[in-house]
Order: sequence, then structure tokens, then C-alpha cells
Amino acid sequence: MSARTTEDRWGPYPLVLAGAVLAVAYAVLVDVYWGGFTLGAVLTLGALARLIGAGGRLAVRKKATDVVTLGILGVALMGGALILIFKDRLPW
Repeated sequence: MSARTTEDRWGPYPLVLAGAVLAVAYAVLVDVYWGGFTLGAVLTLGALARLIGAGGRLAVRKKATDVVTLGILGVALMGGALILIFKDRLPW
């Protein structure tokens, strides 16, 4: 196995994993709402990485399935966190 094959296999997975761990730690230790938003942002970045073809170990299923799953989960987490962060300012 060459070094390029090993690098391709991992891809952006370590960055997404490290970002998710830091986001969860931030949610537990500092602020749960902004931690949730950060976790959603990390998942959305993982979806974008999978979309441009740098999937690595993020490539579990077909590309479309991975992108849609990570994207929906990431956007839902960010949206839910933003609603909770700004709940006092919402008109309803």
C-alpha cells in the first residue's frame, strides 16, 4: 500500500471526528446550544467534503445517501440550536 492510498482512505474523517468531539465537549462543558450548533456545522462540513469527493472513511454508502443524510442532520442541528439560542427574540 502506498501513502496516497492510506491518505485517500482516511480523507477528512479525522477532522470531522475531532470537530465532533470538540463540539460535544463544548456542549457539555460550556454551552449546550452553541455546542449543538457547532456539531451541526461539523456534520454539514462533512457532507460538503463527501460531496466534493474527499469522502475517505466518511464514504459509507452511496455518495448521494451520505451527503443527504449528513446534510439534513447537520442543518437540522444548526436550525434547532439557533431556535433555542434566539427563542426569546422569536415573534411566536
